Amino acid sequence: MKPDQRARKWIAKKAKLGVRSYPVGTIAFYGPDHLRATKVAVGIVPAPQSEATILRRWFVETGDVRRSDTIFAEIAALLRGHRVHSIAMVDGILGCPHKEGIDYPEGSTCPNCPYWAGRDRWTGELGKN
Repeated sequence: MKPDQRARKWIAKKAKLGVRSYPVGTIAFYGPDHLRATKVAVGIVPAPQSEATILRRWFVETGDVRRSDTIFAEIAALLRGHRVHSIAMVDGILGCPHKEGIDYPEGSTCPNCPYWAGRDRWTGELGKN
């Protein structure tokens, strides 16, 4: 097994165990629709009731970030470097990779990701914002 694939396996195993102790690494995927992730955001939460103290993002222009062994190796290195004990990772895509107020005007929908307009990011259902 390639080193990059070992990183993916380590992350999946830690995520499967759930949150057991701190620090916790969080991994969330974002994309223009529910099928392709173009961004992954990784945070490190050091203690209960605290915000993430480290936040790093990776992007891909083409393809799907979830299929990049190289990115997973970098994520694993970040998490190991901060000695995370647990990983919280959502299987699906949590919404648009663009930032409201930065990439498009506050209060509007992203012009690049019409799929997410009016959708609940957790269920993917229309009409639940």
